[in-house]
Amino acid sequence: MLRDAFYGLTRFDEFQKSLAIAPNMLTRRLTQMVEDGLFERRQYSEKPPRFEYVLTPRGWDFRPVMLTLMNWGNRHFAPEGTIVYLAETASGAAVQLQLIDANSGQPISGQHAITAGPAANDRMRQRLEASRLRREQNLRQFPVQDHQP
Repeated sequence: MLRDAFYGLTRFDEFQKSLAIAPNMLTRRLTQMVEDGLFERRQYSEKPPRFEYVLTPRGWDFRPVMLTLMNWGNRHFAPEGTIVYLAETASGAAVQLQLIDANSGQPISGQHAITAGPAANDRMRQRLEASRLRREQNLRQFPVQDHQP
């Protein structure tokens, strides 16, 4: 549903047609996404009562994730060619996605590691430490080139 919302869909019947989903299932999913703060439910008709589902700032924050998944799918699962891609609005030129570190401007690569944050519990810290040790061992045995996301 988030993908369809990024494409501009907002109404129940639009989502239902696009997703080919049963109305009761769609209702449950939309209700959950409203509760999770991804959509805001707005009434656009009183008689009969009709609602649209508009992305919230939290919902819009998911857009880079969606674009990254789209890029990955185009790269690995589009043997017949790209179906959709991100383009610069004014020129229509294709945009090449790249994750970067906002502080340094450097691309995210294999040189970056997932690290335990302040709220991580001991189990998470142990898992990440074990992962780091395995990764270091694998890199010593099998050096690989970085792949861009």
